[in-house]
Amino acid sequence: MSVAARPSLIRLLHGSVVKEIVLAHGRFLKGLPRARRANFSYVNLNNYNFEGLDLTEADLTGSLLGGALLAGVKLASATLYGADLRDADLRDADLSRADMRGVCLRGANLSGADLSACDLREGVTAVQDGAKGLRILEHAKRPGELDYALLKGANLSGAQMSGAFARAADFTDADMTGVSLQGAKLANARMDGADLSGANLHKADMAKVSLRRAILVGTDLSGANLEDADLTEVLRAPPPLIYIDDLPLNEVLEAHETFCRSDGREGAIAKVSAVDFRPLKRLKNRTLTGLCAPEAIFFGMDLEGAQLQGANLAGADLRGVNLKNADLRGARLVGAQLSRADLSGAKLGPLKIAEDRFIRTDLSRAVLKGADLTGASARRARFIEADLTRARLEGCDLKGAELPDGTS
Repeated sequence: MSVAARPSLIRLLHGSVVKEIVLAHGRFLKGLPRARRANFSYVNLNNYNFEGLDLTEADLTGSLLGGALLAGVKLASATLYGADLRDADLRDADLSRADMRGVCLRGANLSGADLSACDLREGVTAVQDGAKGLRILEHAKRPGELDYALLKGANLSGAQMSGAFARAADFTDADMTGVSLQGAKLANARMDGADLSGANLHKADMAKVSLRRAILVGTDLSGANLEDADLTEVLRAPPPLIYIDDLPLNEVLEAHETFCRSDGREGAIAKVSAVDFRPLKRLKNRTLTGLCAPEAIFFGMDLEGAQLQGANLAGADLRGVNLKNADLRGARLVGAQLSRADLSGAKLGPLKIAEDRFIRTDLSRAVLKGADLTGASARRARFIEADLTRARLEGCDLKGAELPDGTS
Protein backbone atom coordinates (compact mmCIF):
# COMPACT_ATOMS: atom_id res chain seq x y z
CA MET A 1 0.00 0.00 0.00
CA SER A 2 1.40 3.42 -0.93
CA VAL A 3 0.45 6.83 0.37
CA ALA A 4 -1.15 7.62 -2.97
CA ALA A 5 -3.33 4.51 -2.67
CA ARG A 6 -4.69 5.60 0.75
CA PRO A 7 -5.49 9.34 0.47
CA SER A 8 -8.04 9.08 3.32
CA LEU A 9 -5.18 8.59 5.76
CA ILE A 10 -3.63 11.96 4.84
CA ARG A 11 -5.20 15.29 5.82
CA LEU A 12 -5.35 18.40 3.67
CA LEU A 13 -5.15 21.74 5.45
CA HIS A 14 -6.03 25.17 4.13
CA GLY A 15 -3.08 27.56 3.92
CA SER A 16 -4.60 29.81 6.59
CA VAL A 17 -4.80 26.85 9.00
CA VAL A 18 -1.14 25.97 8.33
CA LYS A 19 -0.18 29.58 9.00
CA GLU A 20 -2.09 29.64 12.31
CA ILE A 21 -0.43 26.38 13.41
CA VAL A 22 2.98 27.89 12.66
CA LEU A 23 2.16 31.08 14.60
CA ALA A 24 0.87 29.10 17.58
CA HIS A 25 4.06 27.03 17.49
CA GLY A 26 6.13 30.21 17.59
CA ARG A 27 4.28 31.19 20.77
CA PHE A 28 4.89 27.68 22.12
CA LEU A 29 8.64 28.08 21.63
CA LYS A 30 8.56 31.45 23.42
CA GLY A 31 6.30 30.31 26.27
CA LEU A 32 3.55 32.80 25.36
CA PRO A 33 -0.25 32.48 25.81
CA ARG A 34 -2.39 30.71 23.17
CA ALA A 35 0.58 28.51 22.40
CA ARG A 36 0.43 25.06 20.86
CA ARG A 37 3.10 22.71 19.59
CA ALA A 38 2.76 22.28 15.82
CA ASN A 39 1.16 18.99 14.80
CA PHE A 40 1.41 18.27 11.09
CA SER A 41 1.25 14.49 11.44
CA TYR A 42 -0.21 12.80 8.34
CA VAL A 43 -0.73 16.15 6.59
CA ASN A 44 -0.20 16.69 2.87
CA LEU A 45 2.35 19.50 2.68
CA ASN A 46 3.84 18.62 -0.69
CA ASN A 47 5.61 21.59 -2.30
CA TYR A 48 4.75 23.82 0.68
CA ASN A 49 7.04 26.75 1.56
CA PHE A 50 8.47 26.61 5.10
CA GLU A 51 11.76 28.37 4.31
CA GLY A 52 13.52 29.83 7.34
CA LEU A 53 10.74 28.99 9.81
CA ASP A 54 11.37 27.72 13.35
CA LEU A 55 9.60 24.38 13.75
CA THR A 56 11.81 23.08 16.55
CA GLU A 57 10.17 20.05 18.27
CA ALA A 58 7.26 20.04 15.79
CA ASP A 59 5.45 16.77 15.03
CA LEU A 60 5.49 15.87 11.32
CA THR A 61 5.02 12.12 11.68
CA GLY A 62 4.03 10.55 8.36
CA SER A 63 3.63 13.93 6.66
CA LEU A 64 4.05 14.45 2.93
CA LEU A 65 6.70 17.05 2.19
CA GLY A 66 7.77 16.04 -1.28
CA GLY A 67 9.35 18.96 -3.13
CA ALA A 68 8.76 21.24 -0.14
CA LEU A 69 10.86 24.37 0.35
CA LEU A 70 12.56 23.90 3.73
CA ALA A 71 15.86 25.73 3.23
CA GLY A 72 17.14 27.12 6.53
CA VAL A 73 14.20 25.71 8.49
CA LYS A 74 14.75 24.78 12.15
CA LEU A 75 13.55 21.25 12.87
CA ALA A 76 15.84 20.45 15.79
CA SER A 77 14.44 17.60 17.92
CA ALA A 78 11.41 17.44 15.61
CA THR A 79 9.54 14.19 14.94
CA LEU A 80 9.62 13.32 11.25
CA TYR A 81 9.08 9.61 11.67
CA GLY A 82 7.96 8.09 8.36
CA ALA A 83 7.74 11.48 6.58
CA ASP A 84 8.12 11.72 2.80
CA LEU A 85 10.74 14.36 1.92
CA ARG A 86 11.55 13.27 -1.59
CA ASP A 87 13.14 16.07 -3.66
CA ALA A 88 12.67 18.53 -0.78
CA ASP A 89 14.97 21.56 -0.46
CA LEU A 90 16.57 21.25 2.99
CA ARG A 91 19.72 23.27 2.38
CA ASP A 92 21.23 24.56 5.65
CA ALA A 93 18.28 23.18 7.63
CA ASP A 94 18.71 22.35 11.32
CA LEU A 95 17.65 18.72 11.81
CA SER A 96 19.86 18.04 14.80
CA ARG A 97 18.55 15.32 17.14
CA ALA A 98 15.48 14.87 14.94
CA ASP A 99 13.66 11.54 14.80
CA MET A 100 13.91 10.73 11.09
CA ARG A 101 13.41 6.99 11.22
CA GLY A 102 11.77 5.70 8.08
CA VAL A 103 12.03 9.08 6.33
CA CYS A 104 12.30 9.01 2.55
CA LEU A 105 14.90 11.55 1.39
CA ARG A 106 15.40 10.29 -2.13
CA GLY A 107 16.78 13.15 -4.24
CA ALA A 108 16.48 15.70 -1.40
CA ASN A 109 19.00 18.54 -1.14
CA LEU A 110 20.53 18.61 2.36
CA SER A 111 23.68 20.53 1.49
CA GLY A 112 25.04 22.28 4.57
CA ALA A 113 22.26 20.88 6.77
CA ASP A 114 22.82 19.97 10.42
CA LEU A 115 21.78 16.34 10.97
CA SER A 116 24.00 15.77 14.00
CA ALA A 117 22.79 13.06 16.37
CA CYS A 118 19.61 12.50 14.33
CA ASP A 119 18.14 9.03 13.80
CA LEU A 120 17.96 8.02 10.13
CA ARG A 121 17.44 4.31 10.53
CA GLU A 122 14.72 2.38 8.75
CA GLY A 123 11.24 2.44 10.22
CA VAL A 124 7.60 1.89 9.37
CA THR A 125 4.53 3.89 10.34
CA ALA A 126 1.28 2.27 11.50
CA VAL A 127 -1.98 4.25 11.35
CA GLN A 128 -5.53 3.49 12.39
CA ASP A 129 -7.83 2.84 9.45
CA GLY A 130 -11.51 2.99 10.48
CA ALA A 131 -12.49 0.39 7.92
CA LYS A 132 -9.57 -2.04 8.10
CA GLY A 133 -7.98 -1.42 11.48
CA LEU A 134 -4.23 -0.87 11.99
CA ARG A 135 -2.41 -0.48 8.67
CA ILE A 136 1.20 0.13 7.69
CA LEU A 137 1.74 3.41 5.85
CA GLU A 138 4.37 3.07 3.16
CA HIS A 139 5.97 5.47 0.72
CA ALA A 140 5.96 4.72 -2.97
CA LYS A 141 9.74 4.48 -2.55
CA ARG A 142 11.66 2.69 0.19
CA PRO A 143 11.33 4.29 3.66
CA GLY A 144 14.66 5.28 5.18
CA GLU A 145 16.08 6.01 1.74
CA LEU A 146 18.68 8.65 0.84
CA ASP A 147 19.45 7.44 -2.67
CA TYR A 148 20.62 10.35 -4.88
CA ALA A 149 20.32 12.81 -1.98
CA LEU A 150 22.72 15.77 -1.81
CA LEU A 151 24.48 16.13 1.55
CA LYS A 152 27.47 18.26 0.57
CA GLY A 153 29.02 19.85 3.64
CA ALA A 154 26.27 18.48 5.88
CA ASN A 155 26.87 17.77 9.56
CA LEU A 156 26.04 14.11 10.22
CA SER A 157 28.23 13.69 13.28
CA GLY A 158 26.87 11.01 15.58
CA ALA A 159 23.91 10.27 13.31
CA GLN A 160 22.32 6.80 13.41
CA MET A 161 22.18 5.47 9.83
CA SER A 162 22.65 1.73 10.26
CA GLY A 163 21.15 -0.12 7.30
CA ALA A 164 20.39 3.12 5.46
CA PHE A 165 20.01 3.16 1.69
CA ALA A 166 22.17 5.99 0.35
CA ARG A 167 23.24 4.76 -3.05
CA ALA A 168 24.69 7.44 -5.33
CA ALA A 169 24.20 10.01 -2.52
CA ASP A 170 26.67 12.92 -2.37
CA PHE A 171 28.42 13.33 1.00
CA THR A 172 31.24 15.53 -0.32
CA ASP A 173 33.02 17.35 2.56
CA ALA A 174 30.37 16.20 5.05
CA ASP A 175 31.16 15.89 8.75
CA MET A 176 30.44 12.20 9.42
CA THR A 177 32.46 11.77 12.59
CA GLY A 178 31.13 8.94 14.71
CA VAL A 179 28.28 8.20 12.30
CA SER A 180 26.81 4.70 12.40
CA LEU A 181 26.51 3.29 8.87
CA GLN A 182 26.75 -0.38 9.74
CA GLY A 183 25.36 -2.46 6.92
CA ALA A 184 24.39 0.65 4.92
CA LYS A 185 23.95 0.49 1.15
CA LEU A 186 26.30 3.16 -0.21
CA ALA A 187 27.23 1.86 -3.65
CA ASN A 188 28.30 4.64 -6.05
CA ALA A 189 28.07 7.28 -3.32
CA ARG A 190 30.49 10.21 -3.26
CA MET A 191 32.33 10.85 0.00
CA ASP A 192 35.20 12.99 -1.28
CA GLY A 193 36.73 14.96 1.58
CA ALA A 194 34.21 13.60 4.10
CA ASP A 195 35.37 13.27 7.70
CA LEU A 196 34.58 9.68 8.71
CA SER A 197 36.70 9.69 11.86
CA GLY A 198 35.40 7.07 14.28
CA ALA A 199 32.58 6.09 11.91
CA ASN A 200 31.12 2.57 11.91
CA LEU A 201 30.98 1.17 8.37
CA HIS A 202 31.04 -2.48 9.38
CA LYS A 203 29.72 -4.63 6.50
CA ALA A 204 28.60 -1.55 4.55
CA ASP A 205 28.28 -1.88 0.78
CA MET A 206 30.75 0.71 -0.54
CA ALA A 207 31.28 -0.63 -4.04
CA LYS A 208 32.47 2.11 -6.40
CA VAL A 209 32.29 4.74 -3.63
CA SER A 210 34.54 7.75 -4.18
CA LEU A 211 36.52 8.48 -1.00
CA ARG A 212 39.14 10.84 -2.40
CA ARG A 213 40.81 12.82 0.44
CA ALA A 214 38.34 11.35 2.96
CA ILE A 215 39.44 11.11 6.61
CA LEU A 216 39.44 7.51 7.81
CA VAL A 217 41.02 7.90 11.25
CA GLY A 218 39.67 5.20 13.57
CA THR A 219 37.04 4.21 10.99
CA ASP A 220 35.64 0.67 11.23
CA LEU A 221 35.68 -0.74 7.69
CA SER A 222 35.69 -4.39 8.75
CA GLY A 223 33.67 -6.51 6.38
CA ALA A 224 32.86 -3.51 4.16
CA ASN A 225 32.65 -4.08 0.42
CA LEU A 226 35.20 -1.66 -1.06
CA GLU A 227 35.28 -3.17 -4.56
CA ASP A 228 36.38 -0.50 -7.07
CA ALA A 229 36.23 2.20 -4.36
CA ASP A 230 38.46 5.24 -4.96
CA LEU A 231 40.74 5.66 -1.92
CA THR A 232 43.06 8.24 -3.48
CA GLU A 233 44.79 10.43 -0.86
CA VAL A 234 42.64 9.19 2.02
CA LEU A 235 43.88 10.43 5.39
CA ARG A 236 44.46 7.70 7.95
CA ALA A 237 45.92 7.85 11.48
CA PRO A 238 49.32 9.62 11.61
CA PRO A 239 52.53 7.81 12.55
CA PRO A 240 53.51 8.21 16.23
CA LEU A 241 56.77 10.05 15.41
CA ILE A 242 58.04 12.10 12.48
CA TYR A 243 61.73 12.55 11.68
CA ILE A 244 63.29 15.08 9.31
CA ASP A 245 66.88 14.25 8.37
CA ASP A 246 67.20 12.10 11.51
CA LEU A 247 65.85 14.89 13.73
CA PRO A 248 62.43 14.67 15.45
CA LEU A 249 59.93 17.11 13.97
CA ASN A 250 59.53 18.96 17.26
CA GLU A 251 63.29 19.70 17.33
CA VAL A 252 63.16 20.92 13.73
CA LEU A 253 60.45 23.41 14.71
CA GLU A 254 62.33 24.49 17.82
CA ALA A 255 65.36 25.27 15.61
CA HIS A 256 63.06 27.24 13.31
CA GLU A 257 61.72 29.30 16.22
CA THR A 258 65.27 29.99 17.34
CA PHE A 259 66.07 31.18 13.81
CA CYS A 260 63.08 33.56 13.89
CA ARG A 261 63.83 34.99 17.31
CA SER A 262 67.55 35.48 16.64
CA ASP A 263 67.00 37.18 13.27
CA GLY A 264 68.71 34.25 11.56
CA ARG A 265 71.85 34.24 13.68
CA GLU A 266 71.02 30.86 15.25
CA GLY A 267 68.91 27.83 14.44
CA ALA A 268 67.73 26.88 10.95
CA ILE A 269 64.65 27.54 8.83
CA ALA A 270 62.37 24.50 8.57
CA LYS A 271 61.74 23.09 5.10
CA VAL A 272 59.30 20.26 5.62
CA SER A 273 57.41 19.60 2.41
CA ALA A 274 54.55 17.05 2.59
CA VAL A 275 55.18 16.35 6.30
CA ASP A 276 52.39 15.18 8.64
CA PHE A 277 52.35 17.52 11.66
CA ARG A 278 49.51 15.72 13.47
CA PRO A 279 51.77 13.81 15.91
CA LEU A 280 52.55 17.21 17.51
CA LYS A 281 48.80 17.67 18.19
CA ARG A 282 49.00 21.46 18.64
CA LEU A 283 51.08 24.42 17.53
CA LYS A 284 49.18 27.07 19.44
CA ASN A 285 50.99 30.44 19.65
CA ARG A 286 54.17 28.99 18.08
CA THR A 287 56.50 31.33 16.16
CA LEU A 288 56.65 29.76 12.69
CA THR A 289 57.27 32.82 10.53
CA GLY A 290 58.48 31.85 7.05
CA LEU A 291 57.81 28.14 7.61
CA CYS A 292 58.21 26.22 4.34
CA ALA A 293 55.67 23.38 4.51
CA PRO A 294 53.87 22.96 1.17
CA GLU A 295 51.55 19.94 0.93
CA ALA A 296 51.92 19.40 4.70
CA ILE A 297 49.16 17.87 6.83
CA PHE A 298 47.76 19.86 9.76
CA PHE A 299 44.27 18.33 9.75
CA GLY A 300 42.28 19.11 12.92
CA MET A 301 45.22 20.68 14.77
CA ASP A 302 45.23 23.69 17.10
CA LEU A 303 47.23 26.57 15.59
CA GLU A 304 45.42 29.36 17.40
CA GLY A 305 47.52 32.52 17.51
CA ALA A 306 50.38 30.94 15.54
CA GLN A 307 52.84 33.30 13.84
CA LEU A 308 52.86 32.16 10.20
CA GLN A 309 53.77 35.38 8.38
CA GLY A 310 55.18 34.63 4.93
CA ALA A 311 54.78 30.87 5.41
CA ASN A 312 54.55 28.60 2.37
CA LEU A 313 51.53 26.39 2.98
CA ALA A 314 50.54 25.83 -0.64
CA GLY A 315 48.42 22.72 -1.04
CA ALA A 316 48.51 22.03 2.71
CA ASP A 317 45.70 20.11 4.43
CA LEU A 318 44.34 22.56 6.99
CA ARG A 319 40.81 21.16 7.18
CA GLY A 320 39.14 21.75 10.52
CA VAL A 321 42.24 23.53 11.85
CA ASN A 322 41.95 26.17 14.56
CA LEU A 323 43.68 29.24 13.13
CA LYS A 324 41.80 31.71 15.29
CA ASN A 325 43.76 34.98 15.59
CA ALA A 326 46.69 33.44 13.68
CA ASP A 327 48.99 35.79 11.77
CA LEU A 328 49.02 34.65 8.13
CA ARG A 329 50.02 37.92 6.53
CA GLY A 330 51.83 37.28 3.27
CA ALA A 331 51.34 33.52 3.56
CA ARG A 332 51.16 31.39 0.46
CA LEU A 333 48.04 29.23 0.71
CA VAL A 334 47.46 28.50 -2.96
CA GLY A 335 45.33 25.37 -3.33
CA ALA A 336 45.27 24.78 0.44
CA GLN A 337 42.41 22.75 1.92
CA LEU A 338 40.75 24.89 4.60
CA SER A 339 37.23 23.43 4.79
CA ARG A 340 35.63 24.08 8.20
CA ALA A 341 38.80 25.84 9.41
CA ASP A 342 38.41 28.52 12.09
CA LEU A 343 40.05 31.68 10.76
CA SER A 344 38.06 34.07 12.93
CA GLY A 345 40.13 37.11 13.81
CA ALA A 346 43.02 35.88 11.67
CA LYS A 347 45.37 38.32 9.93
CA LEU A 348 45.29 37.66 6.19
CA GLY A 349 46.31 41.08 4.97
CA PRO A 350 49.55 42.13 3.23
CA LEU A 351 52.94 41.68 4.86
CA LYS A 352 55.21 44.70 4.67
CA ILE A 353 58.78 43.70 3.72
CA ALA A 354 60.21 47.12 2.90
CA GLU A 355 59.10 50.68 2.35
CA ASP A 356 56.22 50.54 -0.17
CA ARG A 357 56.77 46.79 -0.68
CA PHE A 358 54.24 44.19 0.41
CA ILE A 359 53.57 40.49 -0.03
CA ARG A 360 49.87 39.67 -0.25
CA THR A 361 48.33 36.60 1.32
CA ASP A 362 47.52 34.26 -1.57
CA LEU A 363 44.50 31.96 -1.20
CA SER A 364 44.02 31.38 -4.92
CA ARG A 365 42.22 28.07 -5.59
CA ALA A 366 42.05 27.40 -1.85
CA VAL A 367 39.04 25.45 -0.58
CA LEU A 368 37.33 27.32 2.28
CA LYS A 369 34.00 25.49 2.38
CA GLY A 370 32.29 26.20 5.68
CA ALA A 371 35.34 28.09 6.99
CA ASP A 372 34.83 30.77 9.63
CA LEU A 373 36.43 34.10 8.68
CA THR A 374 34.36 36.16 11.12
CA GLY A 375 36.23 39.34 12.01
CA ALA A 376 39.30 38.34 9.98
CA SER A 377 41.41 40.98 8.25
CA ALA A 378 41.87 39.99 4.61
CA ARG A 379 42.68 43.29 2.93
CA ARG A 380 44.16 42.86 -0.56
CA ALA A 381 44.21 39.09 -0.12
CA ARG A 382 43.93 36.95 -3.23
CA PHE A 383 40.95 34.57 -3.38
CA ILE A 384 41.10 33.95 -7.12
CA GLU A 385 39.06 30.80 -7.94
CA ALA A 386 38.83 30.01 -4.20
CA ASP A 387 35.80 28.05 -2.98
CA LEU A 388 33.99 30.07 -0.30
CA THR A 389 30.82 27.95 -0.24
CA ARG A 390 29.01 28.44 3.09
CA ALA A 391 32.02 30.34 4.49
CA ARG A 392 31.20 32.81 7.29
CA LEU A 393 32.36 36.28 6.31
CA GLU A 394 30.58 38.46 8.89
CA GLY A 395 32.83 41.38 9.82
CA CYS A 396 35.64 40.15 7.57
CA ASP A 397 37.60 43.06 6.11
CA LEU A 398 37.89 42.29 2.39
CA LYS A 399 38.81 45.77 1.19
CA GLY A 400 40.87 45.51 -1.98
CA ALA A 401 40.74 41.69 -1.95
CA GLU A 402 40.54 39.75 -5.22
CA LEU A 403 37.44 37.63 -4.78
CA PRO A 404 36.08 34.72 -6.84
CA ASP A 405 33.57 35.57 -9.55
CA GLY A 406 30.08 36.01 -8.10
CA THR A 407 31.27 36.83 -4.56
CA SER A 408 29.95 40.13 -3.21
